Amino acid sequence: MIETPSLVDQYCHGVLRTELGLGTFEAHLARTEGPPAPGTTLFDTQTGFAVRRWCPPLLGLEPHCPPARYLARRRELGVLESGRRLLRGSGITTYLVDTGLPGDLTGPGEMASAGAADAHEIVRLELLAEQVADTSGTVESFLANLAESVHGTAADAVAFTSVAGVRHGLALAPEPPGPGEVRGAAGRWLAGRRVGGPLSDPVLLRHLLWIAVASGRPLQLHSGLGEPGLRIDRTDPVLLTDFVRATAGLGTDLVLLHGYPYHRHAAHLAGVFPHVYADLGAALVRTGAGAAAVLSEILELAPFGKILFSSGAHGLPELHVVGAHLFRAALARVLGAWVAEGAWSLADAQRVAGLIAAGNARRVYGVE
Repeated sequence: MIETPSLVDQYCHGVLRTELGLGTFEAHLARTEGPPAPGTTLFDTQTGFAVRRWCPPLLGLEPHCPPARYLARRRELGVLESGRRLLRGSGITTYLVDTGLPGDLTGPGEMASAGAADAHEIVRLELLAEQVADTSGTVESFLANLAESVHGTAADAVAFTSVAGVRHGLALAPEPPGPGEVRGAAGRWLAGRRVGGPLSDPVLLRHLLWIAVASGRPLQLHSGLGEPGLRIDRTDPVLLTDFVRATAGLGTDLVLLHGYPYHRHAAHLAGVFPHVYADLGAALVRTGAGAAAVLSEILELAPFGKILFSSGAHGLPELHVVGAHLFRAALARVLGAWVAEGAWSLADAQRVAGLIAAGNARRVYGVE
């Protein structure tokens, strides 16, 4: 009953341009610090089962076909053709692409072409700072070039994203650091880093966040589950409460990415603060067939105009497909049940579905 003909994927990455073997493909299904248990496979996860359900029909195979058969068909079609079929079969009409990850990944233009969709760039703040540092000889030039680069990039990017939670943790001091504090931190970081070295200094991370806030572009903040080795107790979005309060009324929207397993905390912040939004992305992809239960928990707390669909996909076009199908199925199940019970009208359910699927993202990011 619930239709979502248009999906804006408000946070994702590009897809790999190279052919993948079984091991490499599996490594992208679940981000782990090592191989699966002996005699098992990473296809035996909620995400792996979802890939086997939704992706084979797009490549001309039956649902739930064995992984080896699916990957053989993928190689037979070639990486470009299989990627084109998968992305176009996802139903996503607009991609907002974080271009800050390493690897041979497609950019927004290639995503648009392969997926017959629109695509826009999200700029990762920490990567931008690292690139500026590589070409700045002094502390003064680095800080001047950094501010200029962030504000210059804001003219073309639809949003900024930060991995401060991944690099340091979200329990950062909420206020902007002072000029002397920033110069000292920049001097220490530049003196000790090698070219391309990652930025993890908490003072500079805070400085970056406040430069982005001043730009007026939406600012996405990673929270919850992330890279292997991450201490997720440091990425609970509730740790951002003081920063959220400090940025209220400044004209910049904050989007809490991923969130899971702290999705209720993200939904709570979206419900309390007018400029905070909650992302669905990884919460649904990670939980697969149980995604409806997680979505229902988010809908308990977050206003319906403050929730955004994303796939959070990285590397595999299959993850864009899975993200879209799990979202549609979970939304139809939850809202459909409320309609069947008489708690909601069908018209209201359809209107809310359209907001979460695309309308909220179009409003926040200003994309058509």
